[in-house]
Amino acid sequence: MGIALPILPTVPFYLLAAFCFANSHPEWARRLYEHPRYGPAMRDWRDRKAIGWKAKVSAIVAMSLGVAFTWATIGWPWVWISLAVLVTVGPWIWTRPE
Repeated sequence: MGIALPILPTVPFYLLAAFCFANSHPEWARRLYEHPRYGPAMRDWRDRKAIGWKAKVSAIVAMSLGVAFTWATIGWPWVWISLAVLVTVGPWIWTRPE
């Protein structure tokens, strides 16, 4: 959903999918956690509920661009939805440990 909708960040859906997948297929989940590219971020979230600095900045920038995109394409008053997502989810992401 986060990939298709410009106002929603992808990371929460990615983490939710990883959680559901880990509960349904423990062996495959182990392979994901050991993956060289995606594994470290997933292990940080699983173990410490931490989001890396680069991922935080990317999520905030993407949500901000989503606000601008919403304003430019469908305009007022729909931009309020994008702003609400940015104002509620943005600080939550920013306050997670690194």
